[in-house]
Amino acid sequence: MRREDFGTIVEIGDVLVSEDVICEYFACDYPVCKGACCIVGDSGTPLEEEEVPALERDYPSFRHLVPEKGRAAAEASGFFAVDRDGDLVTPLVPGTEECAYCCFEGDNCLCAIEKAGLSKPISCALYPIRIKKFKGGGMALNLHRWDICRCAFERGKREGIRVYQFLRRPLIRRFGPEFYEALDAAAQHIL
Repeated sequence: MRREDFGTIVEIGDVLVSEDVICEYFACDYPVCKGACCIVGDSGTPLEEEEVPALERDYPSFRHLVPEKGRAAAEASGFFAVDRDGDLVTPLVPGTEECAYCCFEGDNCLCAIEKAGLSKPISCALYPIRIKKFKGGGMALNLHRWDICRCAFERGKREGIRVYQFLRRPLIRRFGPEFYEALDAAAQHIL
């Protein structure tokens, strides 16, 4: 395998960023997808360990927005679950692929946490970026491609919005403004 087969990797501190995060286009298209990423999948959304106590603490603020089947799943699981890979995730409504913290307006699936004015889990906010943590420290940011988000990749391309640009606020929330400035500078160099 040649070195070029791996593409460009940008290193910012202890974070490795794949070229796709910079070069690919993406902009969520909710009128088309209707929040399908919250109701389709084989596991709940990944959670950072420090997000679990916040879910329990903030649950009374958004509980009223969650349908009964979601409330039952969240309350039975203790507000999080452990998936088959041993990762902390949001609980799913039994018998479905639906996140327990979904709420619905017509056919649109929304995040009850976000609708209550709170910060949804960072992995949701950063999607389609997925964080891979390394055992020795550090992490990698990679682009996840999911067929249900095809409309978002198309919209991003149509409107000229790159993945990292669309996710500016969640990237700053997770990594800080200096990280985003360095990422943007690297992107200007690459593009």
